[in-house]
Formats: sequence, C-alpha cells, structure tokens
Amino acid sequence: MGDRSERAVRQAGPGELIQIGAGRPRLPEWARRGPTHFESLHRLKRDLRRLNLHTVCESARCPNIHECFHRGAATFMILGNLCTRGCGFCAVPKGNPRLQDMRLDPAEPEAVAEMAARMQLRYVVITSVNRDDLPDGGAAHFAATVRAVRRALPEVRVEVLTPDFCGNLDAVAEVLGAGPHVFNHNLETVRRLYRRVRPQADYRQSLAVLAFARRSRAGVLTKSGFMAGLGETDEEVRELLRDLRAADTDVATIGQYLQPTRRNLPVAAYVSPAQFEAWREYGLGLGFKMVFSGPLVRSSYMADAVSEEARRTRP
Repeated sequence: MGDRSERAVRQAGPGELIQIGAGRPRLPEWARRGPTHFESLHRLKRDLRRLNLHTVCESARCPNIHECFHRGAATFMILGNLCTRGCGFCAVPKGNPRLQDMRLDPAEPEAVAEMAARMQLRYVVITSVNRDDLPDGGAAHFAATVRAVRRALPEVRVEVLTPDFCGNLDAVAEVLGAGPHVFNHNLETVRRLYRRVRPQADYRQSLAVLAFARRSRAGVLTKSGFMAGLGETDEEVRELLRDLRAADTDVATIGQYLQPTRRNLPVAAYVSPAQFEAWREYGLGLGFKMVFSGPLVRSSYMADAVSEEARRTRP
C-alpha cells in the first residue's frame, strides 16, 4: 500500500468525509468488524438450514453477523433467496423468475415462527428480497409470516423491513394489517445517487411508502435506514433526513457502506465517527425519536434496543 492510500484514511473532524484516493485504502479502525464467534455462527446456520430459512445477515454479508448470531439474534429473509432487482450495493443473490425456480415456499411462514420460538426471541425482524415478479410483490406471504410469528409468540414484538412493492400501497396495507409493531423501509441512499445505487427504485416512491404507513396505522413506529460513503455530500444527507421527517418517520439508522464483493459498487469515502455523531444530533434536532448512527450500524442491527428507545421517547 502506498503513502497516498495511507493518507486517504486519516482521522477526520466533524463534517469531514474521508475521501479515497487511488488503489484500495486500508479500512479505518472504526469500520473494522468485531470478534468472530464461529461456534455460534455455525450452530445457528445449521438450525436455519434445517427449516430451509434464510437470513439477510448471511445473504447480504452483514459485518455484524458474528456478534448478532452469538447473542441469538437474526433477521429472517423471506420470499426466497433470489432478488429480482440489481441494486449496486447489495450482495443478496439476483434471480430472473423466467429462468429460475422462484416459487414461494408455503411452509415458510410457519418455519419462521418455529425458528423464532426455538430461539426464544422477544423481538423478531422479518425482511425479504424484492419480488417484482409477483402481482402483490409478496405482500400476502409477508403478512402470513407476521401472523404466524404472532400466533407462536403472542408477547413478541415484530419489525418488518419491507421492499417498496413497486409503490403498490394496497400491498403495504396488507403487511400493516398483519399487525407489525415497527414498519421499516430503507431509502438506502440520497436522492441524487438513486440511478446508480438503486436503479429500479424511486426516492419519492419510497418516501410515499413510509408516509402511507404512518397515515394508515397510527400505533406503528416507522423507520428507515441509509448508507454513507457512496459519494453523497453532507448537505445531501441532511436533506434526506429532512425528507424522512417530512414523511413523519420516527427512527433513522445511518451506517458506513462497505463493499461486500468486488462485483458491488466501490466505497467512495469512509466517514468518521464524528460525522456520524453530527448527523445523529442533526436528526434528533429535526424531531426523530431515535437516530442510530455509526460506521457499523445496519438497519436491523440492535433493532430491539432501537425500538425500545424510540418507544420511550414517544410523546
């Protein structure tokens, strides 16, 4: 590694992004993954495979997987393990429904409920791949999974992290009708970068999904997350936070983008912990009930604690 790359990851002050120079810079200490727990990882993976279940932790190559699996937490990913979209940041396998068998597994909702009960979870997070090949985007299957979990664990709290359902608000309403406690839909990046980062999505459409969730179910917490380090500016991040508050979103999560594979978009910048803290304070000033912001923050990371903190601060 040359001196230029070494300098590219120097410490930064508040408001300063750490721009990447030529070559592959060394990962800053603050963005490094925690300790590995292989025994916990393999044990939970083995149980998931027995029930033919997937997690976004594995499929998206989350940097926190060892920590979360070690403490018995996981985010279930339903509707299969093949996504019909090609987002540049995401490592989840892509599939064409015309070329591959992408039929829904009718046993999946009950399998998720069984696994959640086996793990003795008090907080369950359910997400999915995009299924643009299905008329409802998989909303009915999503709702069936929420209901199955709530039947198996009546005291559990459920968070859903949904796709945009191509803007189909009837599909959003179907998921909300199953009674999740938290409705999460990620914007992922700032408006200017959508064409490169989320070419099959629409910034305003995603905001409309969140605003609809708030209007449709007053008791639900609404939540959205996005990544830094893809080429956005500080002001664009602040604009995104303002847009989320305009949609009456309760909770925002902000984390550092880390390139999961060489096929994905490169990191444009590493962001200092001080900048993440500045964004957290800015978001709280806008009226968010909780802003979880830091290099290794992910949308469903520590979701139970984030939800509880947001509930405590509700008026």
